[in-house]
Amino acid sequence: MFHEAVEDPGTHTPADLHAAYEAMLVESVESVGVERAAAESGVDEATVEALVDGESPELTLEEGAALLALDGAVSADDVVALSRDALLMGMTTAVVDVDSLSAGIDGELSGREIQAKVEGRFPITLREFARIHQFLDERSR
Repeated sequence: MFHEAVEDPGTHTPADLHAAYEAMLVESVESVGVERAAAESGVDEATVEALVDGESPELTLEEGAALLALDGAVSADDVVALSRDALLMGMTTAVVDVDSLSAGIDGELSGREIQAKVEGRFPITLREFARIHQFLDERSR
């Protein structure tokens, strides 16, 4: 799961977390091959190839979850649900609302955008997930 990729995520940078997510995804893709990963996940083959080549393409949480689920140990839906739950629980633990969270990540996303992304009404990228997850974990310390 993305929220478990790094121990003590609040002590790392969002870029560190994002790199850890990508490393997990590369490992998953390499276990089955680029073509099969693209076919089974529904992620564009060029995007999967770019990921393996270290180009750091923009991926949504859902796309990342589909790639992470290639080994069959967990479903993509479970990865997405558990990841979103981790953010919601992080908001509770850190005692922040979406507007405070927006301010905490320097207004990169508005409170409304954060709420819609965390709830799954709008796609959240893995970079955004990393930024929010890092802030919440750091704040809850």
